[in-house]
Amino acid sequence: MAIRRVPFVPGEWYHLYSRGIDKRTVFDDKKDFERFLKLLYLGNDVQDVNIELLKDVPYQEIFTLPRTPLIAIGAYCLMNNHPHLLVQEKTESGVTKFMRKIGTAYTMYFNMKYDRIGNLMVKPFRSKHVSEDYYFRKVAQYIHLNPAEIFESKWKEGVVSNPTKLEQKLLEYPYSSLPDYFGNETRPERTILDPEAFDLIGHSLLPLTEILNEARSYYQEVDSSFAAKPRGRPIKGVTF
Repeated sequence: MAIRRVPFVPGEWYHLYSRGIDKRTVFDDKKDFERFLKLLYLGNDVQDVNIELLKDVPYQEIFTLPRTPLIAIGAYCLMNNHPHLLVQEKTESGVTKFMRKIGTAYTMYFNMKYDRIGNLMVKPFRSKHVSEDYYFRKVAQYIHLNPAEIFESKWKEGVVSNPTKLEQKLLEYPYSSLPDYFGNETRPERTILDPEAFDLIGHSLLPLTEILNEARSYYQEVDSSFAAKPRGRPIKGVTF
């Protein structure tokens, strides 16, 4: 069993992320993305996820259902093989309960749909404590920049052919909270975001192209968290 060694503290913000086992795809089509978005909303509740609602309630209506949130969600972005979330712990163990609920519910859905068994994403999910105001003002945009690799495959190497076009493409990406922060008030998914967090983050968002270099450096650190770590004690006098 994967054990989390660093507890989440009420009132503090965290960047949460995971990825598919062996870097596998975890969102194969539009329905998969939409299923996870529905879980981001329904799973953020003190009550258990009602699977029947996922089956019977129309997509747009899901995001109007009443609930009592466990956490505050400030930003998110879903990629084919990994999700990213910016959340605030609101209730004791709220983040852990939320991530367990949506992880279990989505894995059950995915395994049944694609006739597979076993874990779908790496456990435990990774987290970065956003402890400094400097990073808090930028981490939402770091998260929103994830789809850049779809449109500019070498952006993490410092190569972006058309920054203006990239920014427009990111604003059109449907599985991110970025469109909600830039005037698309008609999206039903906007209610995934906590209203207070939305106001706080929205007032400090920087232009995406302004923080491309910083985001590249940030994600080098994020990617390193998945690197295999040696187990056990090293044997003296033995090298490999």
